[in-house]
Amino acid sequence: MEKPHKRLNAWKESIHLSLLIYDLVNRLPKNEEYGLATQLRRAATSIPANIAEGAARQTRREFIQFLYIARGSISEVDTYLEIAQRLGYFHKESLLKIEQKMIDVDKITTGLIQALKKRA
Repeated sequence: MEKPHKRLNAWKESIHLSLLIYDLVNRLPKNEEYGLATQLRRAATSIPANIAEGAARQTRREFIQFLYIARGSISEVDTYLEIAQRLGYFHKESLLKIEQKMIDVDKITTGLIQALKKRA
């Protein structure tokens, strides 16, 4: 039996974003292993995890709340990437693909929230 979250584009795209973040984190210096690397991985995996948890909840209202939490995690990832860039770990150009994926995930998640609110 397929879980309901696995049919959601928001979940699928956020999984892809998480994989991009994991690849990027591998390029951080070793001294960031317990700093930015850990925070980026945690925030990135929080996005699909919250979408999945919300989809498994009993009410639409609960689902929407978890989607808002997922959107918060997108902003968290964005902030960590900004810090990493300002520290000189990455050039802006190397983050363009990830930034676009974050925008896509945010738009899809926002659209899902709006669709769920309309059905209420």
